[in-house]
Amino acid sequence: MSPEQNPFPNDPDRRAIWDMLVHRDIDAFLAADWSMTEPDFLADGFFGLNAGKSANPDSWRLGFPDLATYRDEWLRQAAETATTRYAEPLRAALFRATNLHFIEVSGERAVAHKKFDGTVAKADGGVDTLNWQTLYFCTKQTGDWKIASFVGYMPFPMGRGV
Repeated sequence: MSPEQNPFPNDPDRRAIWDMLVHRDIDAFLAADWSMTEPDFLADGFFGLNAGKSANPDSWRLGFPDLATYRDEWLRQAAETATTRYAEPLRAALFRATNLHFIEVSGERAVAHKKFDGTVAKADGGVDTLNWQTLYFCTKQTGDWKIASFVGYMPFPMGRGV
């Protein structure tokens, strides 16, 4: 199976969550176009924890107290990525490094376990290392899955980190 292929073709809920958190997220990030992914978020009440790649939950911080704060950081990272020259196609590399195979769905709630584990070759001979994981807490509203919250930038695998 290609890394760009949705692993949940026969499960409408998991298929929709995977499309939102992998396919649409990667394409929006590479385009640095927040409008492509903004509808995927539950704006009212959204927040995100930043684990800072630490395995110690006591050090995790409310890095994104609202959607606007997360949007600004997402756009900053997208702009930084856009200025980096890569030695390989970035889209394919991001799909290759992304794993979202475990999604727990219970009624209109879901927890998606997204892992980043890989490298992207840079044109200068270096590499960008992608090595963290995020838990996304999703809710279904009027038939569409939305990101309500997340705990991001956790070490992958857990047990490593500062």
